Amino acid sequence: METLGWGAIALRIILQFTPVWIALVVVFAVSIQFKRRLGLYGKMFDSTAGMIGFLLVMFWVFTAIFGALDMIVTHPPLEQYSGMKNKVPGTPLPDGEEGYRYFLLGGDNLARDVFSRMVVGSWEVLKIVPLATIFAFMVGITLGLPAGYFGGKLDTGLSFAANLVLAFPVILLFYLLVTPEIVETGLPSYLAAVLFLFPLVFAVVMLNLRLATDPSKRTLYIGLVLLFGGWAYLSVLSQPGSKLDFMPRAIDFFSLLGNTLIVFVAVVFVNAPTVFRIVRGLVLDIKTRDYVAAAQTRGEGPWYIMLWEILPNARGPLIVDFCLRIGYTTILLGTLGFFGLGLEPESPDWGSTINDGRRLLTRYPHAALAPAFALMSLVLGMNLLADGLREESLKD
Repeated sequence: METLGWGAIALRIILQFTPVWIALVVVFAVSIQFKRRLGLYGKMFDSTAGMIGFLLVMFWVFTAIFGALDMIVTHPPLEQYSGMKNKVPGTPLPDGEEGYRYFLLGGDNLARDVFSRMVVGSWEVLKIVPLATIFAFMVGITLGLPAGYFGGKLDTGLSFAANLVLAFPVILLFYLLVTPEIVETGLPSYLAAVLFLFPLVFAVVMLNLRLATDPSKRTLYIGLVLLFGGWAYLSVLSQPGSKLDFMPRAIDFFSLLGNTLIVFVAVVFVNAPTVFRIVRGLVLDIKTRDYVAAAQTRGEGPWYIMLWEILPNARGPLIVDFCLRIGYTTILLGTLGFFGLGLEPESPDWGSTINDGRRLLTRYPHAALAPAFALMSLVLGMNLLADGLREESLKD
Protein backbone atom coordinates (compact mmCIF):
# COMPACT_ATOMS: atom_id res chain seq x y z
CA MET A 1 0.00 0.00 0.00
CA GLU A 2 1.07 3.56 -0.70
CA THR A 3 1.62 6.28 1.87
CA LEU A 4 -1.48 8.43 2.37
CA GLY A 5 -1.54 12.04 1.22
CA TRP A 6 -2.34 14.87 3.62
CA GLY A 7 -5.94 15.11 2.43
CA ALA A 8 -6.55 11.42 3.06
CA ILE A 9 -4.81 11.65 6.45
CA ALA A 10 -7.00 14.58 7.51
CA LEU A 11 -10.16 12.79 6.40
CA ARG A 12 -9.25 9.61 8.27
CA ILE A 13 -8.39 11.56 11.44
CA ILE A 14 -11.74 13.37 11.25
CA LEU A 15 -13.52 10.03 10.91
CA GLN A 16 -11.60 8.59 13.88
CA PHE A 17 -12.94 11.45 16.01
CA THR A 18 -16.57 10.73 15.06
CA PRO A 19 -17.69 9.95 18.67
CA VAL A 20 -16.16 13.27 19.76
CA TRP A 21 -18.00 15.26 17.06
CA ILE A 22 -21.31 13.63 18.01
CA ALA A 23 -20.79 14.38 21.71
CA LEU A 24 -19.86 18.01 20.95
CA VAL A 25 -22.95 18.53 18.79
CA VAL A 26 -25.20 17.12 21.51
CA VAL A 27 -23.62 19.21 24.28
CA PHE A 28 -23.73 22.44 22.28
CA ALA A 29 -27.29 21.86 21.07
CA VAL A 30 -28.61 21.19 24.57
CA SER A 31 -26.58 24.01 26.15
CA ILE A 32 -27.69 26.63 23.63
CA GLN A 33 -31.30 25.47 23.84
CA PHE A 34 -31.42 25.87 27.62
CA LYS A 35 -28.72 28.51 28.13
CA ARG A 36 -31.09 30.97 29.85
CA ARG A 37 -31.67 28.42 32.61
CA LEU A 38 -28.01 27.50 33.12
CA GLY A 39 -26.69 30.58 34.91
CA LEU A 40 -23.14 31.65 34.21
CA TYR A 41 -22.50 28.51 32.16
CA GLY A 42 -25.38 29.38 29.85
CA LYS A 43 -24.28 33.00 29.54
CA MET A 44 -20.90 31.80 28.34
CA PHE A 45 -22.53 30.92 25.00
CA ASP A 46 -23.15 34.63 24.43
CA SER A 47 -19.36 35.14 24.28
CA THR A 48 -17.48 34.18 21.14
CA ALA A 49 -14.24 33.64 23.05
CA GLY A 50 -16.06 31.56 25.65
CA MET A 51 -17.69 29.34 23.03
CA ILE A 52 -14.43 28.73 21.17
CA GLY A 53 -12.63 27.99 24.42
CA PHE A 54 -15.39 25.65 25.55
CA LEU A 55 -15.25 23.87 22.19
CA LEU A 56 -11.50 23.27 22.46
CA VAL A 57 -11.69 22.12 26.07
CA MET A 58 -14.61 19.77 25.51
CA PHE A 59 -12.95 18.38 22.40
CA TRP A 60 -10.06 17.14 24.53
CA VAL A 61 -12.33 16.06 27.38
CA PHE A 62 -14.34 13.84 25.04
CA THR A 63 -11.15 12.71 23.31
CA ALA A 64 -9.79 11.60 26.69
CA ILE A 65 -13.00 9.76 27.57
CA PHE A 66 -13.49 8.00 24.24
CA GLY A 67 -9.75 7.39 23.93
CA ALA A 68 -9.73 5.64 27.30
CA LEU A 69 -12.61 3.49 26.00
CA ASP A 70 -10.57 2.56 22.89
CA MET A 71 -13.10 4.20 20.58
CA ILE A 72 -10.59 6.54 18.88
CA VAL A 73 -7.12 5.06 19.16
CA THR A 74 -5.91 3.06 16.17
CA HIS A 75 -3.10 1.13 17.92
CA PRO A 76 -2.01 0.39 21.51
CA PRO A 77 0.04 3.47 22.54
CA LEU A 78 2.90 1.45 24.03
CA GLU A 79 3.16 -1.22 21.35
CA GLN A 80 6.09 -1.15 18.95
CA TYR A 81 5.70 -2.15 15.31
CA SER A 82 8.51 -3.58 13.25
CA GLY A 83 9.65 -1.28 10.47
CA MET A 84 7.63 1.75 11.69
CA LYS A 85 10.42 3.66 13.45
CA ASN A 86 10.29 7.39 12.60
CA LYS A 87 7.88 6.79 9.72
CA VAL A 88 6.14 9.83 8.24
CA PRO A 89 2.38 10.41 8.69
CA GLY A 90 0.17 8.14 6.61
CA THR A 91 2.67 5.26 6.41
CA PRO A 92 0.99 1.85 6.03
CA LEU A 93 1.87 -1.04 8.33
CA PRO A 94 4.16 -3.73 6.90
CA ASP A 95 2.55 -6.90 5.62
CA GLY A 96 1.74 -9.30 8.40
CA GLU A 97 1.01 -6.62 11.04
CA GLU A 98 -2.57 -6.69 12.33
CA GLY A 99 -4.83 -3.79 13.24
CA TYR A 100 -5.55 -0.41 11.67
CA ARG A 101 -3.60 -0.24 8.42
CA TYR A 102 -1.91 3.16 8.85
CA PHE A 103 0.03 5.26 11.31
CA LEU A 104 -2.03 8.41 10.72
CA LEU A 105 0.49 10.78 12.32
CA GLY A 106 3.53 8.59 11.76
CA GLY A 107 5.74 6.61 14.11
CA ASP A 108 8.12 7.82 16.82
CA ASN A 109 11.71 6.77 17.50
CA LEU A 110 10.49 3.59 19.20
CA ALA A 111 8.10 2.66 16.37
CA ARG A 112 4.95 3.58 18.31
CA ASP A 113 1.88 5.24 16.80
CA VAL A 114 2.02 9.02 17.38
CA PHE A 115 -1.71 9.51 16.80
CA SER A 116 -2.71 6.96 19.44
CA ARG A 117 -0.17 8.33 21.92
CA MET A 118 -1.53 11.85 21.39
CA VAL A 119 -5.10 10.65 22.01
CA VAL A 120 -4.25 8.59 25.10
CA GLY A 121 -2.03 11.43 26.34
CA SER A 122 -5.15 13.58 26.75
CA TRP A 123 -6.45 11.08 29.31
CA GLU A 124 -3.10 11.10 31.13
CA VAL A 125 -3.37 14.89 31.44
CA LEU A 126 -7.07 15.17 32.28
CA LYS A 127 -7.08 12.42 34.89
CA ILE A 128 -4.65 14.46 37.01
CA VAL A 129 -4.91 18.17 36.22
CA PRO A 130 -8.60 18.99 37.00
CA LEU A 131 -8.77 16.91 40.19
CA ALA A 132 -5.42 18.22 41.44
CA THR A 133 -6.60 21.78 40.76
CA ILE A 134 -9.81 21.10 42.71
CA PHE A 135 -7.75 19.84 45.64
CA ALA A 136 -5.55 22.94 45.46
CA PHE A 137 -8.69 25.10 45.60
CA MET A 138 -9.98 23.13 48.59
CA VAL A 139 -6.73 23.82 50.44
CA GLY A 140 -6.61 27.48 49.38
CA ILE A 141 -10.26 28.14 50.22
CA THR A 142 -10.15 26.35 53.59
CA LEU A 143 -7.13 28.41 54.67
CA GLY A 144 -7.91 31.66 52.84
CA LEU A 145 -11.39 32.16 54.27
CA PRO A 146 -10.38 32.31 57.98
CA ALA A 147 -7.16 34.19 57.18
CA GLY A 148 -9.06 36.99 55.46
CA TYR A 149 -12.03 36.98 57.82
CA PHE A 150 -10.30 36.80 61.20
CA GLY A 151 -7.02 38.55 60.31
CA GLY A 152 -4.51 38.99 63.10
CA LYS A 153 -1.87 36.38 63.90
CA LEU A 154 -3.69 33.67 61.96
CA ASP A 155 -3.56 35.76 58.80
CA THR A 156 0.07 36.71 59.41
CA GLY A 157 1.18 33.11 59.93
CA LEU A 158 -0.70 31.65 56.97
CA SER A 159 0.34 34.50 54.67
CA PHE A 160 3.98 34.05 55.67
CA ALA A 161 3.80 30.31 54.90
CA ALA A 162 2.15 30.99 51.52
CA ASN A 163 4.70 33.66 50.62
CA LEU A 164 7.51 31.32 51.64
CA VAL A 165 6.33 28.73 49.12
CA LEU A 166 5.70 31.36 46.45
CA ALA A 167 9.23 32.74 46.90
CA PHE A 168 10.54 29.70 44.99
CA PRO A 169 10.20 29.67 41.20
CA VAL A 170 7.27 27.39 40.39
CA ILE A 171 9.16 25.19 37.93
CA LEU A 172 12.09 24.79 40.37
CA LEU A 173 9.77 23.89 43.23
CA PHE A 174 7.90 21.43 41.04
CA TYR A 175 11.19 19.95 39.89
CA LEU A 176 12.46 19.50 43.45
CA LEU A 177 9.30 17.80 44.69
CA VAL A 178 9.43 15.03 42.09
CA THR A 179 13.16 14.32 42.01
CA PRO A 180 14.06 10.77 43.18
CA GLU A 181 16.20 12.06 46.06
CA ILE A 182 13.27 14.01 47.56
CA VAL A 183 10.84 11.14 46.91
CA GLU A 184 13.08 8.74 48.86
CA THR A 185 12.78 10.93 51.96
CA GLY A 186 9.01 10.38 51.93
CA LEU A 187 8.28 14.13 51.79
CA PRO A 188 5.61 13.84 49.04
CA SER A 189 3.77 11.17 51.06
CA TYR A 190 3.84 13.32 54.21
CA LEU A 191 2.62 16.33 52.22
CA ALA A 192 -0.20 14.20 50.82
CA ALA A 193 -1.19 13.20 54.37
CA VAL A 194 -1.68 16.90 55.21
CA LEU A 195 -3.06 18.27 51.95
CA PHE A 196 -5.59 15.49 51.35
CA LEU A 197 -7.21 16.16 54.73
CA PHE A 198 -8.55 19.52 53.55
CA PRO A 199 -11.34 18.19 51.28
CA LEU A 200 -12.57 16.07 54.19
CA VAL A 201 -12.47 19.01 56.59
CA PHE A 202 -14.20 21.26 54.05
CA ALA A 203 -16.99 18.72 53.41
CA VAL A 204 -17.60 18.09 57.12
CA VAL A 205 -17.78 21.81 57.94
CA MET A 206 -20.14 22.46 55.01
CA LEU A 207 -22.50 19.64 56.03
CA ASN A 208 -22.38 20.61 59.69
CA LEU A 209 -23.50 24.15 58.87
CA ARG A 210 -25.96 23.22 56.13
CA LEU A 211 -27.80 20.62 58.23
CA ALA A 212 -27.53 22.37 61.59
CA THR A 213 -31.34 22.32 61.98
CA ASP A 214 -31.60 18.58 61.27
CA PRO A 215 -29.23 16.79 63.70
CA SER A 216 -30.15 13.23 62.69
CA LYS A 217 -29.54 13.85 58.97
CA ARG A 218 -26.40 15.81 59.78
CA THR A 219 -24.98 12.93 61.82
CA LEU A 220 -25.78 10.43 59.07
CA TYR A 221 -24.24 12.47 56.24
CA ILE A 222 -21.14 13.44 58.19
CA GLY A 223 -20.69 9.81 59.25
CA LEU A 224 -20.89 8.64 55.64
CA VAL A 225 -18.42 11.30 54.51
CA LEU A 226 -15.97 10.36 57.25
CA LEU A 227 -16.39 6.62 56.59
CA PHE A 228 -15.97 6.59 52.81
CA GLY A 229 -13.86 9.73 52.60
CA GLY A 230 -11.56 8.50 55.36
CA TRP A 231 -11.20 5.11 53.67
CA ALA A 232 -10.38 6.77 50.33
CA TYR A 233 -7.92 9.11 52.10
CA LEU A 234 -6.05 6.25 53.77
CA SER A 235 -6.14 4.12 50.61
CA VAL A 236 -4.61 6.89 48.50
CA LEU A 237 -1.88 7.54 51.08
CA SER A 238 -0.96 3.86 51.37
CA GLN A 239 0.94 3.13 48.17
CA PRO A 240 3.25 0.14 47.60
CA GLY A 241 6.87 1.11 48.16
CA SER A 242 6.08 4.45 49.80
CA LYS A 243 6.90 5.53 53.34
CA LEU A 244 3.21 5.21 54.27
CA ASP A 245 2.49 1.69 52.97
CA PHE A 246 0.24 0.50 55.82
CA MET A 247 -3.15 -0.69 54.48
CA PRO A 248 -3.90 -4.37 53.73
CA ARG A 249 -4.15 -4.99 49.99
CA ALA A 250 -7.64 -6.47 50.39
CA ILE A 251 -9.13 -3.05 51.24
CA ASP A 252 -6.65 -0.82 49.40
CA PHE A 253 -8.42 -0.05 46.12
CA PHE A 254 -6.49 3.09 45.12
CA SER A 255 -3.17 1.82 43.82
CA LEU A 256 -1.64 4.58 41.71
CA LEU A 257 0.89 3.77 39.00
CA GLY A 258 4.41 5.18 38.88
CA ASN A 259 4.78 8.78 40.03
CA THR A 260 1.08 9.67 39.79
CA LEU A 261 0.66 10.42 43.51
CA ILE A 262 3.92 12.38 43.62
CA VAL A 263 2.96 14.51 40.63
CA PHE A 264 -0.54 15.02 42.06
CA VAL A 265 0.85 16.21 45.40
CA ALA A 266 3.31 18.52 43.66
CA VAL A 267 0.49 20.12 41.64
CA VAL A 268 -1.61 20.71 44.76
CA PHE A 269 1.30 22.03 46.83
CA VAL A 270 2.45 24.46 44.14
CA ASN A 271 -1.02 25.84 43.35
CA ALA A 272 -2.56 26.04 46.84
CA PRO A 273 -0.61 29.13 48.07
CA THR A 274 -1.69 31.19 45.05
CA VAL A 275 -5.32 30.18 45.54
CA PHE A 276 -4.97 31.06 49.23
CA ARG A 277 -3.83 34.59 48.39
CA ILE A 278 -6.67 35.10 45.91
CA VAL A 279 -9.29 33.87 48.38
CA ARG A 280 -7.82 35.94 51.21
CA GLY A 281 -7.91 39.10 49.08
CA LEU A 282 -11.52 38.47 48.05
CA VAL A 283 -12.56 37.90 51.67
CA LEU A 284 -10.89 41.11 52.82
CA ASP A 285 -13.04 42.98 50.30
CA ILE A 286 -16.33 41.11 50.67
CA LYS A 287 -16.41 41.02 54.48
CA THR A 288 -16.97 44.79 54.52
CA ARG A 289 -20.23 44.47 52.53
CA ASP A 290 -23.62 45.21 54.08
CA TYR A 291 -25.01 41.69 53.72
CA VAL A 292 -22.10 40.35 55.79
CA ALA A 293 -22.83 42.91 58.49
CA ALA A 294 -26.50 41.86 58.36
CA ALA A 295 -25.53 38.21 58.87
CA GLN A 296 -23.36 39.18 61.82
CA THR A 297 -26.29 41.14 63.28
CA ARG A 298 -28.53 38.06 62.96
CA GLY A 299 -26.01 36.21 65.12
CA GLU A 300 -24.67 33.87 62.44
CA GLY A 301 -21.40 32.14 63.24
CA PRO A 302 -18.12 33.03 61.49
CA TRP A 303 -17.93 29.82 59.43
CA TYR A 304 -21.53 30.17 58.31
CA ILE A 305 -20.80 33.70 57.12
CA MET A 306 -17.61 32.62 55.36
CA LEU A 307 -19.15 29.64 53.57
CA TRP A 308 -22.68 30.88 52.83
CA GLU A 309 -22.32 34.65 52.58
CA ILE A 310 -18.77 35.38 51.43
CA LEU A 311 -17.76 32.34 49.35
CA PRO A 312 -20.79 32.37 46.98
CA ASN A 313 -20.13 36.03 46.21
CA ALA A 314 -16.50 35.24 45.37
CA ARG A 315 -17.34 32.45 42.93
CA GLY A 316 -16.94 34.56 39.76
CA PRO A 317 -13.22 35.35 40.16
CA LEU A 318 -12.56 31.87 41.54
CA ILE A 319 -14.19 30.13 38.55
CA VAL A 320 -12.13 32.25 36.17
CA ASP A 321 -8.93 31.52 38.10
CA PHE A 322 -9.82 27.81 38.17
CA CYS A 323 -9.93 27.72 34.36
CA LEU A 324 -6.65 29.62 34.05
CA ARG A 325 -5.00 27.43 36.66
CA ILE A 326 -5.91 24.26 34.80
CA GLY A 327 -4.07 25.71 31.80
CA TYR A 328 -1.03 26.59 33.91
CA THR A 329 -1.05 23.15 35.52
CA THR A 330 -1.26 21.46 32.12
CA ILE A 331 1.89 23.33 31.09
CA LEU A 332 3.62 22.36 34.35
CA LEU A 333 2.69 18.71 33.91
CA GLY A 334 3.98 18.84 30.35
CA THR A 335 7.20 20.43 31.56
CA LEU A 336 7.72 17.65 34.11
CA GLY A 337 7.13 15.03 31.46
CA PHE A 338 9.54 16.80 29.11
CA PHE A 339 12.27 16.61 31.76
CA GLY A 340 11.50 12.96 32.44
CA LEU A 341 10.09 13.66 35.92
CA GLY A 342 6.42 13.16 35.20
CA LEU A 343 4.40 9.96 35.26
CA GLU A 344 5.55 6.37 34.91
CA PRO A 345 8.20 5.49 32.28
CA GLU A 346 6.89 5.16 28.71
CA SER A 347 3.81 7.19 29.69
CA PRO A 348 2.08 8.69 26.63
CA ASP A 349 1.48 12.00 28.40
CA TRP A 350 2.15 14.94 26.12
CA GLY A 351 5.28 16.20 27.85
CA SER A 352 7.00 12.82 27.67
CA THR A 353 5.94 12.36 24.05
CA ILE A 354 7.33 15.78 23.10
CA ASN A 355 10.59 14.87 24.82
CA ASP A 356 10.77 11.57 22.91
CA GLY A 357 10.24 13.37 19.61
CA ARG A 358 12.43 16.43 20.06
CA ARG A 359 15.70 14.48 19.62
CA LEU A 360 14.98 14.10 15.90
CA LEU A 361 12.94 17.28 15.53
CA THR A 362 14.84 18.59 12.50
CA ARG A 363 14.33 15.38 10.50
CA TYR A 364 11.07 13.93 11.86
CA PRO A 365 9.06 16.79 13.42
CA HIS A 366 5.71 14.95 13.46
CA ALA A 367 6.47 12.97 16.64
CA ALA A 368 6.90 16.15 18.70
CA LEU A 369 4.56 18.53 16.88
CA ALA A 370 1.39 16.47 17.35
CA PRO A 371 1.46 16.38 21.20
CA ALA A 372 2.78 19.97 21.30
CA PHE A 373 -0.20 21.14 19.25
CA ALA A 374 -2.53 19.14 21.50
CA LEU A 375 -1.09 20.75 24.64
CA MET A 376 -1.19 24.21 23.09
CA SER A 377 -4.82 23.85 21.97
CA LEU A 378 -6.01 22.68 25.40
CA VAL A 379 -4.25 25.56 27.19
CA LEU A 380 -5.57 28.02 24.60
CA GLY A 381 -9.06 26.65 25.15
CA MET A 382 -8.83 27.09 28.93
CA ASN A 383 -7.58 30.66 28.53
CA LEU A 384 -10.37 31.56 26.08
CA LEU A 385 -12.92 29.90 28.35
CA ALA A 386 -11.65 31.94 31.28
CA ASP A 387 -11.88 35.13 29.20
CA GLY A 388 -15.46 34.30 28.24
CA LEU A 389 -16.45 33.58 31.83
CA ARG A 390 -14.78 36.76 33.03
CA GLU A 391 -16.54 38.80 30.37
CA GLU A 392 -19.95 37.42 31.30
CA SER A 393 -19.39 37.59 35.06
CA LEU A 394 -18.63 41.31 34.80
CA LYS A 395 -22.07 41.86 33.27
CA ASP A 396 -23.85 40.52 36.37
